[in-house]
Amino acid sequence: MPRILLVEDDPSVRRGLELALRRGGHEVFTGASGEDGLERVRSVRPDAVVLDLMLPGTGGLEVCRRIREHDQVPIIMVTARGDDADIVVGLESGADDYVVKPVAARVLEARIRAVLRRHGAPVSDTARPRAETHGDLSVDRAGLAVTLRGERIALAPSELRLLLTLSASPGQVLTRRQLLEAVWEHDCHGDIRRVDACVKRVRGKLGEFGGDARYIETVRGFGYRFRSR
Repeated sequence: MPRILLVEDDPSVRRGLELALRRGGHEVFTGASGEDGLERVRSVRPDAVVLDLMLPGTGGLEVCRRIREHDQVPIIMVTARGDDADIVVGLESGADDYVVKPVAARVLEARIRAVLRRHGAPVSDTARPRAETHGDLSVDRAGLAVTLRGERIALAPSELRLLLTLSASPGQVLTRRQLLEAVWEHDCHGDIRRVDACVKRVRGKLGEFGGDARYIETVRGFGYRFRSR
């Protein structure tokens, strides 16, 4: 039974989503503040976190960043409709997906199932027995592990799938739409911001800053291309 941590300060929303997720077969733990969320991530060890951005005390963005410092658990953030800046910042802070308020329980449950499925399965059926080497970067598809100069890189589920998808076809340009379908699977309604935010996070973990694109190259007007070193 998947263990879901729901961090939401509105008691009526929290209770409604908790009941819906329990009916869907999830074991649900709740928190009403950022501090609650951080403590329960450590004590509960959830399979996924549903995190409201507007929390009393430590805000949702800071909670997301602090979770990502030590844990790659899938995070779905909840934000107010139309808050584009919050969405972009939230994705860049490490969230794997987002839903907007008012939150439909069936939509949230579908997103949870999707991140859990992505977290536990390789990107494709073409897993290879040994790791691929691209310069200082090693990609182990079977073991779902990525190392840079011998040090394992901690990647969130969406980050790992993005890198596995791009590195599967070195030199091939993949559009943002193709990456949306490969990494996030569900209908994203044309929202390409999550792709750009995820690429930015992966680049940072690969040590790529500014115009230094050693592995992930932007092809303006089209998408992204993996450069095998």
